[in-house]
Amino acid sequence: MFLVHDKNILLLSISGVGLAWAAILAMPYAMLSGSLPADKMGVYMGLFNATITLPQIAAGILGSSLIAAFGGNPMVIIVIAGASMLIAGLAVFLVKENSTSN
Repeated sequence: MFLVHDKNILLLSISGVGLAWAAILAMPYAMLSGSLPADKMGVYMGLFNATITLPQIAAGILGSSLIAAFGGNPMVIIVIAGASMLIAGLAVFLVKENSTSN
């Protein structure tokens, strides 16, 4: 393994993944809904949902090809996913909340 050498520590990390997943599912929609016009909310939420689901579908379809591209080591993909999650978490600080209400 790359960083963790005790399998019991993985229980702690997977708990963090569960908490992050809950935030990933709920928070972006809550942040977005406050800045959308009410008459176009369905359209914008649908488009936003596509930006989340289409990469997940692509990863599911192309996952085995990506693992093969990295020499058959699936841990490389997990490390890339973790780094991507960290970058996305830090990018949240760049989001400015709209102070006007619709």
